[in-house]
Amino acid sequence: MSDAHDHGCCGHAVRSAAAAPVVPGAIYTCPMHPEVRQEGPGSCPICGMALEPEAVTAEQPPNPELIDFTRRFWIGLVLGLPVFLLEMASHVGIPVHDVIDARTSQWVQGVLATPVVLWCGLPFFQRGWKSIVTWRLNMFTLIAIGTGAAYAYSVVALIFPDAFPSEFQASGGTVPVYFEAAAVIIVLILLGQVLELRARERTGNALRSLLDLAPRTARRLIDGDGDEEVPLDQIVAGDLLRVRPGEKVPVDGDVTDGRSNVDESMVTGEPVPVAKQAGDPVIGGTVNGAGGFVMRATGVGSDTMLAQIVNMVAQAQRSRAPIQGAADKVAGIFVPGVVAIAVIAFIAWMIWGPAPSFDYALVAAVSVLIIACPCALGLATPVSIMVGTGRGAHMGVLIRDAESLERFEKVDTLVVDKTGTVTEGRPQLVSVVAVGAIDETELLRLAASLERASEHPLAASIVAGAGDRNLTLSDAKDFESVTGQGVTGEVDGRRVALGNMKLLEGLGISSDALVTRAAEDRARGETVMLVAIDGQAAGLIGVADPIKQTSAAAFERLAGLGLRIVMLTGDTEATAKAVAARLPIDEVIADVLPTEKGAVIERLRGEGRVVAMAGDGVNDAPALAAADVGIAMGTGADVAKESAGITLVKGNLDGIVRARHLSHAVMANIRQNLFFAFIYNGLGVPIAAGLLYPFFGVLLSPMIAAAAMSLSSVSVISNALRLKAVKLDD
Repeated sequence: MSDAHDHGCCGHAVRSAAAAPVVPGAIYTCPMHPEVRQEGPGSCPICGMALEPEAVTAEQPPNPELIDFTRRFWIGLVLGLPVFLLEMASHVGIPVHDVIDARTSQWVQGVLATPVVLWCGLPFFQRGWKSIVTWRLNMFTLIAIGTGAAYAYSVVALIFPDAFPSEFQASGGTVPVYFEAAAVIIVLILLGQVLELRARERTGNALRSLLDLAPRTARRLIDGDGDEEVPLDQIVAGDLLRVRPGEKVPVDGDVTDGRSNVDESMVTGEPVPVAKQAGDPVIGGTVNGAGGFVMRATGVGSDTMLAQIVNMVAQAQRSRAPIQGAADKVAGIFVPGVVAIAVIAFIAWMIWGPAPSFDYALVAAVSVLIIACPCALGLATPVSIMVGTGRGAHMGVLIRDAESLERFEKVDTLVVDKTGTVTEGRPQLVSVVAVGAIDETELLRLAASLERASEHPLAASIVAGAGDRNLTLSDAKDFESVTGQGVTGEVDGRRVALGNMKLLEGLGISSDALVTRAAEDRARGETVMLVAIDGQAAGLIGVADPIKQTSAAAFERLAGLGLRIVMLTGDTEATAKAVAARLPIDEVIADVLPTEKGAVIERLRGEGRVVAMAGDGVNDAPALAAADVGIAMGTGADVAKESAGITLVKGNLDGIVRARHLSHAVMANIRQNLFFAFIYNGLGVPIAAGLLYPFFGVLLSPMIAAAAMSLSSVSVISNALRLKAVKLDD
């Protein structure tokens, strides 16, 4: 681990007067190099990027780098657009020189391009210079050298046109300038930086949305049985807190009085809320049902499970080493090679070149640097990503960044959450079995009439199932809820009881006639409730979370693509295995808490696997962040979508098949683009240096160098556009 104590010009240039207030003692880290950590803001000594706060807070401070780069982009766009139009108009047949002569046009371009290059592009030159000083060459090195060479050459050509050989001069004595190339490159790179910064900010939003799950205040009991509303940060372990119906549980703790059903799906992934009474634990951020209770706080602040989930997501995101683009990977060889060739060409022309040798030497050296300008190199990845992600969005696959696509191509293990991912995530009535004289319709009608008075979430599933069958329900009398067992009451003059075996035993009713069928239904993953009518076992009702219709086919296709399927769930092992038995799933890992899900992902990665995780809930966020690629269901929680690199809009697993095909197509396209970019540079650089001059008398002028550079960009863009037609459903 290295500490960055450099607060030099890079950091101050990026962090202008708009800088956000600094929290004393706050640790800042580099988003690209998480090993760099220091107290307070600054710039990364490796890549020059502005450091970001390591800790996540509920309030989002303004991002000074985003503010600064956005301002530079808009100013650069306003000034650079006229430069581009003036230069390119004559090339496409627009008689712009009938209005303004070539010499005046060049001066206007120079005046407008100068602030774009020297001010708007200043952070890139600072980072480029820092990369040279530290000898950690990257894309900023290429940008600085390329745009700097184009701009410097253009300034010399504008002010001293007579210093150039006559064959390089156009009519009127002007020498071609490349202000538009330098300005346009700066504006495009700024746009890319702004988009990247916004994407990074969304990662922070994901963690903040987790923190927002906890309420901002809590009701603390005071003497005299009253309570007071206080900010959450004033709650300490041991405080007694009141949780009213429909409220969120403020912190972790234990119930001391009262009872209710609490929706803990954000933690466990289990769609059925859990009954709570005195002595039972509750988790901060979970949602209370219709009952009320008093709890004693045991975990507050950073000790709550919610805070631990946030910390795990943040750690997983920081620990994931970013995949450098291919351009950065070769920059360590390409950049010094180009500079060396330019220097050698300059010296060679000075020694052996014809008179005026200095002019020829300057032209050759600048031509080498211009043709090496990273236009196509910079476009190779983002253009393919832009077209590919657009194609994916059209097919319901949203891609957050290039890294996700690159990683997903190499994934060999797919881990899926059960509830809401493989299944619908909404319990439904799936079976009604009657024994004895009563038929199934009447059994369901009586049970639903009784459950209509219940606040239990499974009751809603039974009532909804009766509604789907157009049954007319009656009012229940003498309704009573027996905690942890079920409900009893009278419907249309008949005594009805619905619940588990303990309820019937307590009423002295034998359940022998139902035991075997109940076990069979539970083995299929159903939650089974026994029904007794007038003191006799009458039947049973099963509620389950149904498997999505698209899951089985999607798993078969994914297995055919070579992926190992693992189901990871917080649900019980019996329910999980019952679901897995109906699907082509290779492994089941059940009874897993959110704090354990990330560890399971890390274990699989430690075995050498490249892991993708698909989930839809808050409880999946740590695993989504820990995986090589996180895949969120579009029908799930916002934090899951923000923590994931890929989001499936329709929430069906067949979207993963499309994403897999898309990743292969886009990465192949990027490799083709890089080939186009490098082949032009590879052929153009030696020609620009004058390699052909001794044999054919051919010296590549900067104008031809710029044309070759443009041709490589056109090739890259044209190739990327082919992704619009790629098939994703094969």
